Amino acid sequence: MEYLDRARELLAEHPVVDGHNDLPWALREQVRYDLAQRDLATDQSAHLHTDIPRLRAGGVGAQFWSVYVRSDMAGDEAVSATLEQIDGVGQLLDRYPADLSRALTADDMEQARRDGRIASLMGAEGGHSINNSLATLRALYALGVRYMTLTHNDNIDWADSATDVPRAGGLTPFGHEVVREMNRCGMLVDLSHVAPTTMRDAIATSTAPVIFSHSSARAICDHPRNIPDDVLGRLPANGGIAMATFVPKFILPAAVAWTRAADENMRAHGLHHLDTTPEAMKVHRAFEAAHPRPVATASTVADHLDHMREVAGIDHIGIGGDFDGTAFTPQGLEDVAGYPNLVAELLRRGWSSADLAKLTWQNAVRVLRAAEDVARDIQSRRGPSNAVI
Repeated sequence: MEYLDRARELLAEHPVVDGHNDLPWALREQVRYDLAQRDLATDQSAHLHTDIPRLRAGGVGAQFWSVYVRSDMAGDEAVSATLEQIDGVGQLLDRYPADLSRALTADDMEQARRDGRIASLMGAEGGHSINNSLATLRALYALGVRYMTLTHNDNIDWADSATDVPRAGGLTPFGHEVVREMNRCGMLVDLSHVAPTTMRDAIATSTAPVIFSHSSARAICDHPRNIPDDVLGRLPANGGIAMATFVPKFILPAAVAWTRAADENMRAHGLHHLDTTPEAMKVHRAFEAAHPRPVATASTVADHLDHMREVAGIDHIGIGGDFDGTAFTPQGLEDVAGYPNLVAELLRRGWSSADLAKLTWQNAVRVLRAAEDVARDIQSRRGPSNAVI
């Protein structure tokens, strides 16, 4: 218990900034944002990975809520759904003001920590959410979105995804302009989900630090959603951070083939493979009962963080669990209450308190502050871009 006690003490002072939580989509899918049916002030473990008591137990001090919409949505449908997701987060903040604090800046994050509230930021997951419009990008920023993942699972017109057939070879000229406009706004460029070519192009173009909101090390688990070592090695010069994810199929090699079979089973039942509604979870659980799944643990995640620290350096790593965006979670990290188990494992491995404070809180706050500084500088020199694809 000594390590766990120390972990909780550390998190009380340096809480977790988690880069990615899909609670808004889960609320949309399960109850169409009817928060009376999913009162987050009470235990929601029967339905969700996330509620306020478990966020508190997990030592979470700031959360980027994903305003994700599926990548098979396109055009105005994707924009509208993203706006509905943003509105859903707003409803959360209005309902739980004693616990959740809207955060738009690094200073807001620090103020929330001082106030004992959970800083709540938003990240859009996939460039399809802007429908090839820089004006829409700026509108999302004005509504509080502070990062955008350039793609989700499918290519878009101006960027290649990690899990689609390469088409652009990275970023197109318009894609580079999107990155530049994100820098001008102060919106973090998120490179989770994108192809390595897109990662390299974006890092080469961005004058602000980039993030990986929920990706782990490809050298430890060879999955296309993870980050190659050469890209991790570019983060110190850029100033960015890679936030390790907990999704078993991205972190445990033995889980990759199992998940492929589980996804095919979902499709055979007429369901989307990312569906986590109660109906879908029954199908998942039946498959798991017949085909026991390989189980990741907090130690599995720690293996990734050890490697990411070695390659990128302690100033360039963080945590992005992807809770409520995955059907399965690691043992010890079953939900948002589990972060102390990961910190305890890292303490057991000899990580210092100073290093852990950077991992949990300081690195993410620094990166957002740096993006704000870059934006002020660019805005002093030029106005918004009106480029079109």
